[in-house]
Amino acid sequence: PLVPVSSGGSKETDSPGPVGEYAQSCLGRERVLRHFSNQSATPMCILRLNYAVEPRYGVLLDIARRVYCGQAVPLEMGYVNVIWQGDANSVAFRALSLCSCPAEILNLTGKEVFSVRFLAEQFARRFGCETIFKGRESETALLNDASRCHELFGMPRESIDALIDLTAGWVQRKRPTLSKPTRFEVRDGKF
Repeated sequence: PLVPVSSGGSKETDSPGPVGEYAQSCLGRERVLRHFSNQSATPMCILRLNYAVEPRYGVLLDIARRVYCGQAVPLEMGYVNVIWQGDANSVAFRALSLCSCPAEILNLTGKEVFSVRFLAEQFARRFGCETIFKGRESETALLNDASRCHELFGMPRESIDALIDLTAGWVQRKRPTLSKPTRFEVRDGKF
């Protein structure tokens, strides 16, 4: 669910509160998998990932492109967690060791909560331009607390500065993207 930014994010033990059809479908998928895991005694680990990034896709790319193109950066969903896709993949493989029945649940994201405003300003600094913002930050956001994941598998290797530099360079060089906006700014789950 949307949680107070000050909380640091939703924990694995928190009650789900999906916002919108996509989130509800993810919870439905999770419940179906857990049901059949229990029924057939098949060990599994469910990873609750948000938001994986790489130069061709993700929240950082969405923000960077808006800044680079002089478009307003929306602030309604003013805070995000991000993790490098390579770090997420590494945890996914290592999480096989956690598979159990009933299924284990593990949040997977970076260690920090980042302000969208901060991220946009970092891109503007790298691009040498101004940032245009629209809207205001809310006191809640879709955030995960992945501290348990970090205790088990260590901290993500890639820093936010490295990810911003990589994404900024990708955008400046006009490299190809997956052309799939994340729509991270949507608060009602209607994509």
